[in-house]
Amino acid sequence: MNQNPNKISASPTLPKKETNKRFDIATILSEGPLPVPGVRSENTSLDEKLRKAYFWITNSAIINPFYDIEYNTTPPVSFTIGDSKSKITLPTDQSYSSFILLPLLSLMVKGKCLLVGGPGRGKTASAILMGVIAGYPIREIKRAIQHGQPQMTITDLLGNPLPSDLMQAKSMDEIKIAWRKWLGMRIKIIDEYNRIPTRTQSALLTIMGDNYAEIYDQIFECPDAAWYLTANDDAGGGTYQVIEALRDRIDIVVKAPHFNTRFIGELITRVEEGYKPESMVPTEIIFSEKELNELTNQIRLVVFPESLRRRMEFFAAQFEFLEYAGEQIEYKTKDTAKLSAVNFSEIVARETGKDKTKDLGNQTKNGLSVRAIFTIINYAKALAYFRGLTEVTLDDLSHILPFVLHDKLVQNSDSVFFEEENYKVYRSDRIGWIRKLFQLSLSEYNRIGLDQNDKVSELSGKFEKGLEGLSAKETKNRIVEIEKEIDTISKQRKLYGHVYDDLLKLKYLHQRYTNYLKWAESNV
Repeated sequence: MNQNPNKISASPTLPKKETNKRFDIATILSEGPLPVPGVRSENTSLDEKLRKAYFWITNSAIINPFYDIEYNTTPPVSFTIGDSKSKITLPTDQSYSSFILLPLLSLMVKGKCLLVGGPGRGKTASAILMGVIAGYPIREIKRAIQHGQPQMTITDLLGNPLPSDLMQAKSMDEIKIAWRKWLGMRIKIIDEYNRIPTRTQSALLTIMGDNYAEIYDQIFECPDAAWYLTANDDAGGGTYQVIEALRDRIDIVVKAPHFNTRFIGELITRVEEGYKPESMVPTEIIFSEKELNELTNQIRLVVFPESLRRRMEFFAAQFEFLEYAGEQIEYKTKDTAKLSAVNFSEIVARETGKDKTKDLGNQTKNGLSVRAIFTIINYAKALAYFRGLTEVTLDDLSHILPFVLHDKLVQNSDSVFFEEENYKVYRSDRIGWIRKLFQLSLSEYNRIGLDQNDKVSELSGKFEKGLEGLSAKETKNRIVEIEKEIDTISKQRKLYGHVYDDLLKLKYLHQRYTNYLKWAESNV
């Protein structure tokens, strides 16, 4: 911890060599004069302000010596320790703690962050700090925290109808509601959300999913907000089982790390000095509502490059396909199996002869939803922006995936993959498991050589140029091309998830061209 808790890191927090910096009068007018070395500019960029916030929390607020989001500019030094061959890696570039960084990214993108871990690990304290950084007084934040407990009713959560209106109202429209103040805040904290009764969870789901609350036909429109929910265990258990739809609304899951006993001295100092970090947040790292909105806009401008998109497509395509779940190709999915009464394991058992390392879909009971993919893109852009980049890198995507998909991918623990000695640990280590899934996906992508030879992308590129002015003859040629590609795929002995998505894309293109051809021929 810093000797002076009010001290923030000096700029730049992420030194970079400037290359091809364009100098013009417009830059001076919009950004002000060039900064003088060693002097803090009053016009600190928002990404720099974010990094200052991160480092203040890391150095002065939360005792957390864990750097699990690792970046390297040169090959890192690593050591193998113990009978289990545990590896410790020493990153060579600025690396970060997920427990501090991911809640901060959630503030940036107005995401829904679940903090999980045992009692007393700083989950609620971290959420409160996010509220202070967002510009709220501590007292207001603490009063707005919703504490999950078995007796919580919908009115406890949302508000109460005025008694006089209940007695005198002739219709629902005449009833006025005394809404709870937290509904209108841009930071929402739900402590121990898995202790909330099921019926009240449904009301919470409406707010999280649709940004409004409803009682007696009265509606309260809620602003976009960053959400912080806490739970004491990783499985979502508690007094009440969390409903699936509510769990699905959570964007990212962050584990609260254990306390490292080598830092007990820090605790002694805090006790003796009465140090409360949430009361000492420097004003330089507090964001206004305008700044937070601008952050969101700037994050959207971060580029998600095509080469990275293809790798993400390939990874995401691995999981939904289930060959024997349905007859028609569109219904050969795990969702079909889930909606049936047939045992999932029985359907999976019919798939034989596949390479279980290549068949990543065998390790899960579900695929990825649109919401999950959207969240991955959003957080990957936010991480790249936080690092001062203009486009997402492969490392950014690799680091975000495990935390977003932590509760999104349901593990098929019966998969033979987990029987291998080196992979048994992944039954309990979900973060490590998802990282491994992505590594295996990247290896297979490179082995197939999709950067050099991707016929489906080539055919898709032609279609995306538009159909306007396309002749009937050229349309027929493209239809034949698609049919030839499907014929080539049909000669493969085994069908994997990424090939399944390719087939569906080809069928889609074929149908679009077929419809267009009929129209073109009718207008000759």
